[in-house]
Amino acid sequence: MTIKFNPSFFVSSLLLLLVEICIAVFLTEGFIRHTFGDFLVVILMYCCLRTFIVANPIYIAIGVLAFAFTIEFLQLFNLLDHLQLRHHKMANIILGSTFHVSDLIAYTFGTITILAMDLKTTLWTP
Repeated sequence: MTIKFNPSFFVSSLLLLLVEICIAVFLTEGFIRHTFGDFLVVILMYCCLRTFIVANPIYIAIGVLAFAFTIEFLQLFNLLDHLQLRHHKMANIILGSTFHVSDLIAYTFGTITILAMDLKTTLWTP
């Protein structure tokens, strides 16, 4: 593992962050807010890490997926209540407030998608 700035992943991270912010601000219900946002958030985390870290993409993807699953399972055990952050809007947005199996599925599909895209461009780039 080495540290090296990757401008393509940096731009991707910024664009994904803007999309996630728009979803959080403008949408309160529906598929895009509850599922597609979860799909995109693991892609955002992956791109953020790949902006600075040069390592095997599979290891980065597994780390991102493990982190997302950990946060989701902490929701099952009412993390926000234990931290006394249930009434803080930003904490609810960042950490989530309720456990859903569909979120785990969205995280998995998002991770598979970005890993496949990254491996395809890495393997087929001359």
